[in-house]
Amino acid sequence: QVQVVESGGGLVQPGGSLRLSCVASGSVNQITAMGWYRQAPGKQRELVAAITGNGRTNYTESVQGRFTISGDSTRPMIYLQMNNLKPEDTAVYYCHEARLSSGKFYDLSQWGQGTQVTVSS
Repeated sequence: QVQVVESGGGLVQPGGSLRLSCVASGSVNQITAMGWYRQAPGKQRELVAAITGNGRTNYTESVQGRFTISGDSTRPMIYLQMNNLKPEDTAVYYCHEARLSSGKFYDLSQWGQGTQVTVSS
């Protein structure tokens, strides 16, 4: 199993930037896909950004061009660089690890506590 701890959240004004970090421990050698999710009050948790072991990335439309995910399957740490933040980005952010095999994802980590990101003037 893989355990995760997120950090880097905080209060920032609109247009500001934050970098989130996620440290993974346990069976990290099995990780071939990583992702950042977020959950805003009253909303379902959604996938924000994902990256596979070969470096391929994918983003939800609302953060395209503003957020960048980085990391790889050989390291137990991933990042989410968030630029030009908007109030709509306010949420608890979570990281998640998985194994990608034959086009399917297999969960490796449990959900951590997440890190709060608040964008407000």
